[in-house]
Amino acid sequence: MVIKVEENQATEIDALIEKAVKGLGLDTDQYIDKAHRTIPENASNEKVVETLVKNALENIDESNPAWTYVASRIYLHGLYEDAAKNRGYEPSEKYGDFYKLIETLTNKGVYSNRILKKYTKEEIDLFAHEIKAERDYLFDYLGLYTFATRYLATDHDKNTFELPQERWMMIAMYLMQDESKEKRTELVTEAYWALSNLYMTVATPTMTNAGKTHGQLSSCFIDTVDDSLQSIYDSNTDIAKLSKNGGGIGVYMGKIRARGSAIKGYKGMSSGVVPWIRQLNNTAVNVDQLGTRKGAIAVYLDIWHMDIESFLDLKLNNGDERMRAHDVFLGVSLPDYFMEQVDKRGDWYLFDPHEVREVMGYSLEDFYDEKKGSGTWRNKYEECVQSELLSKKKVSAIAIMKRILKSQLESGTPFMFYRDEVNRTNNNEHTGMIYCSNLCTEITQNQSPTQFIEEYVENDNTIVKKYKTGDFVVCNLSSINLGKAVPDNVLERLIKIQVRMLDNVIEINTLPIKQTQLTNQKYRAVGLGTFGWHHLLARKNIEWESDEAVNYADELYEKIAYLTIKNSMELSKEKGSYPAFEGSKWQTGTYFENKGYTDETWTALKEEVAENGMRNGYLMAVAPNSSTSMIAGSTASIDPIFQAFYNEEKKDFKIPTTAPDLDHRTYNIYRRSAYIVDQRWSVRQNAARQKHVDQSISFNFYVPNTIRASVLLDLHLQAWREGLKTTYYVRSTSSDIEECEWCES
Repeated sequence: MVIKVEENQATEIDALIEKAVKGLGLDTDQYIDKAHRTIPENASNEKVVETLVKNALENIDESNPAWTYVASRIYLHGLYEDAAKNRGYEPSEKYGDFYKLIETLTNKGVYSNRILKKYTKEEIDLFAHEIKAERDYLFDYLGLYTFATRYLATDHDKNTFELPQERWMMIAMYLMQDESKEKRTELVTEAYWALSNLYMTVATPTMTNAGKTHGQLSSCFIDTVDDSLQSIYDSNTDIAKLSKNGGGIGVYMGKIRARGSAIKGYKGMSSGVVPWIRQLNNTAVNVDQLGTRKGAIAVYLDIWHMDIESFLDLKLNNGDERMRAHDVFLGVSLPDYFMEQVDKRGDWYLFDPHEVREVMGYSLEDFYDEKKGSGTWRNKYEECVQSELLSKKKVSAIAIMKRILKSQLESGTPFMFYRDEVNRTNNNEHTGMIYCSNLCTEITQNQSPTQFIEEYVENDNTIVKKYKTGDFVVCNLSSINLGKAVPDNVLERLIKIQVRMLDNVIEINTLPIKQTQLTNQKYRAVGLGTFGWHHLLARKNIEWESDEAVNYADELYEKIAYLTIKNSMELSKEKGSYPAFEGSKWQTGTYFENKGYTDETWTALKEEVAENGMRNGYLMAVAPNSSTSMIAGSTASIDPIFQAFYNEEKKDFKIPTTAPDLDHRTYNIYRRSAYIVDQRWSVRQNAARQKHVDQSISFNFYVPNTIRASVLLDLHLQAWREGLKTTYYVRSTSSDIEECEWCES
């Protein structure tokens, strides 16, 4: 039986549809007819919105991508209705009183009271006037749905209060709260301009927590565990605290003694790294991220560590479950010498790091090769090989690599960390060493373990523990939407405000671990990144598998690097350099020389940096950006899309989605999708951009599950030879890939 909609309601529905399709050039007769047939008489507003959104989504395909905006605009209508009801104003106004919203959510304990303390009512009213409701129409449905359900502030009963443009404005106000009052208003409106036009996004924790009472603003952290029971358990506690607050964590465990090593001189007593990794695995499961998902921990180990073979088996689906850790991610630290031995099918030796320290008087992990093909690390390694006092295990380098490839095809990991290249290009090698990367492989910053000094009783009833802090890495991230910012020619204006926003995160962030706060202040490290690379190529009609794409990556990322460095230098003039600037490659000019930045423009910048300093010790890093790129309606990171039309599926939704700006002009570029494009071209593109990114890049390989091991090995060798610092997942399909010519060669 067909239920007909009551006449007044039909008129309202028609008016809503008319507004939603305006300017999109769609034929709506069938859509309107279906609405009249499927919406029950006297349906609630919620039911009307739900049905109209569902019907619009059903119309999305490769030839009709604009229906996503119909769904988005109708969903917006529902958000406006809900916010108006909860906040007490007319829905036709779309946005209500901004100051009253801030007062209400501050009183409810949702917003931090900092905003009302730092800004006057007059200032907030001025910012309210700057809010542009029409920019809500920039969201496609997937982006708006993701933003609304995960990031907008609600009351404690999950009722809608904050609207999209208010979230952008709150982030802008929160990040600029401590700027001087003379220019703060301009800086807030600039930050709002950058965010609300979807020219950039801030990291997920910043997007979620800025302006609120709980949660920190940084994305991820890297801890270095020392070879002691105290350090192992202290690190586990620190990691649990960070996980509870929503951080992803990288953990370097290469200093921990191997299985069978001595403890207090008693030989054969140590159980090695695997039990401690299993303990971290339990932490990841039991201390979840704000109640929303399991903790995310990546553990890194050196390829010469005696436990490397059992480490590489940790995520396999067979074998002894007591030696498995399925809920952590794995990363392996690789020197050039190992890759050379793999290439020439040579021998490799494994050592116990504790025994190396005891017998040789040094730690292998504390050195690296200063040049490709020669250097301190391989000299020390050869000393260990030749030493008759050291126990060692001789293996085939290719056999170890085969275990890596097997694990990657089965579990996607381990991630690859090319330690010599990372340390050769370390901006701050004068103050430390980089042992591993983070959970997403884009962060490379100095690390060192925190060391316990002493414990004593004070005032009869207070126990005091003293530590010497190590470099506990913090990632402060935000990313440029290349698919929008580059065509609109706003990079110069955008990066100026973006660097300041990132730097301000360091000042206002509240971190649960003291070491992270101290490291944050020492290096003032940020990670300005990008997403939307495939989107940009499509808009410029540049084919993925082409020299043009490689050259464009080189040119574009050099420009981004120049603007980022310049703006950090300008900020240093205003606010001072990061404390470790003296002796850094920024200060000596080595950074610019090593990059080959020798033209007049770069030389002038090098001189300005030497004179004025740098606000930030580390500057650029390209993160995965999966959620934030969805919100901005673009493609993730520097990855190719999976398909021109697909269903985006998470645990709570399944949404039909097309590639951004999909039409007859862009389809050909999108047609060669992730599992079809020749990955060798992807490596070349990434090598071109890596030259200009001072940290690293989350770079995935997309391969069929039938790929020959020799082809996957060649990809890794190419990545290493061409100067990549890290590689992220090996993403393999469960079925054969059509047209995969490259993976047969």
